[in-house]
Amino acid sequence: MEKKLIGVDLGGTSVKMAILTKDGEVEEKWSIKTNISDNGSHIVKELGDSLNQKLTELGLDNQQFYGVGMGTPGTVNYEKGIVKGAYNLNWSKEQHVRDGLARITGLSIFLDNDANVAALGERWKGAGEGGANVVFVTLGTGVGGGIFAEGQILHGVRGAAGEIGHVTVMPENGYQCTCGKKGCLETVASATGIVRVAKEMAKEFSDVSELKQLISDEKEITSKKVFDLGKKNDQLAVAVIDRISFYLALALSHIGNMLNPEKIIIGGGVSAAGDSLLKPIVSYFEKMVFPVVRESTKISIATLGNDAGIIGAAWLALPDDEDQEA
Repeated sequence: MEKKLIGVDLGGTSVKMAILTKDGEVEEKWSIKTNISDNGSHIVKELGDSLNQKLTELGLDNQQFYGVGMGTPGTVNYEKGIVKGAYNLNWSKEQHVRDGLARITGLSIFLDNDANVAALGERWKGAGEGGANVVFVTLGTGVGGGIFAEGQILHGVRGAAGEIGHVTVMPENGYQCTCGKKGCLETVASATGIVRVAKEMAKEFSDVSELKQLISDEKEITSKKVFDLGKKNDQLAVAVIDRISFYLALALSHIGNMLNPEKIIIGGGVSAAGDSLLKPIVSYFEKMVFPVVRESTKISIATLGNDAGIIGAAWLALPDDEDQEA
């Protein structure tokens, strides 16, 4: 029997888990609620118990698996298997996740940051099409990213490589970011950032606009609403989408010019806007990059959705001598 993989995507509200073939095909998928009480001290045990229970239910033993790959929020020392600063898990202090989970399950454990594993998933089985040079950008509550270069995920000296959300795109009069500096991409291109831009632009917009009216009436606005109204040719919404697309293209052009990846993949909840987001980004990007980059680096929307994390996490457990191309 061919050995299998286990992928784990640890989030602040749920832990998604899956059993996959070594070729990255999902065979079984389940989830549990993330218990962040008591400083997140129950997370590793409950995760391990769930894995053990599932393997027992399916009649599988540890010898049938290469190991468990896991994506987690926070700063990850992937060599030592330690996580720190995952505040949405209440993990402010160092957590020895790899050793703890290995003790419970008896399996080999491989850790990396959640944005990195989502990048790996899209690169391996999604829009990245197995390329050796792929960048993934996720637009959600925040803006994250992962960089796969020359066949390897980039970590940097302190694990901070790929912090695309903190590329400065507004060097003057930028919005305050949670990271402590101003003008970050995250402040204008995340789901909350898009709403912030819409409200700011509404103050100066004088024409008729449903979006402006909703903002004036203090109705709840979402990034999805902005894109929906943009599709209806609401002129304020169109202007907002154009502005955030400019900021995104500016950040992506720096990445393109520095790394010249085959693909830059845009994922996360905001990416559900599809071509409404992609087309203006590509238009600006092509005007901002070096000619060779314009010809060779393509931007696309992610295809794996919520499965990117578990698929990319599973890839971590593949041994080096296995074919890791798509």
